[in-house]
Amino acid sequence: MTSRVTLISPAITPSLRRARFDDGDSIEDGAGARAGSAAVLLRAAERAFASSSVRCRETASALGLDASEPPDLSGLDVGRWRGRTLEEVGAEEPEAVARWLADPDAAPHGGESVRELCARIVRWWETAGSADGRTVAVVEPEVVRAVVAHVLGAPMSAFWRVDVPPLTATEFTGRSGRWNVRVGHVLATSPDLV
Repeated sequence: MTSRVTLISPAITPSLRRARFDDGDSIEDGAGARAGSAAVLLRAAERAFASSSVRCRETASALGLDASEPPDLSGLDVGRWRGRTLEEVGAEEPEAVARWLADPDAAPHGGESVRELCARIVRWWETAGSADGRTVAVVEPEVVRAVVAHVLGAPMSAFWRVDVPPLTATEFTGRSGRWNVRVGHVLATSPDLV
């Protein structure tokens, strides 16, 4: 049987709008309504998950999903950079930011490296991707990046090359380790989604 896994990025937040590392803020006014209006587009799924961030939980709720929050599905731990903008960190620590963006093993912020994040997400994917039927998960953009790179067999450098806009869906369809990827469908306007 075919497995279908749809990863939905969270609705826009003030932090996302300012390129600020997640600081636990809520989705913007109106974003929940947009997500709610897209709920009718989602086909029923056997399983629903969400990253543990406020924005992912709120987006999942607005979509009407009763989502569990497996620890492996959380976003990238950016340590002491949490709540700061990339511009602020880049101005104060340009070498650290450059190293972090170029080296998947670097974690100058004291959190987790991109490689550690990807390994954690792949552990979750091995279970989610092997389940028959439909799975829907509202996840941080970096989780989508990690899964896309993994299923395509792309090098770790591809991680930063995947753009994941807010409130979009990326669908993976396959079985036995062979996947097709449908990327970046805006939830509010895609009637054939999931």
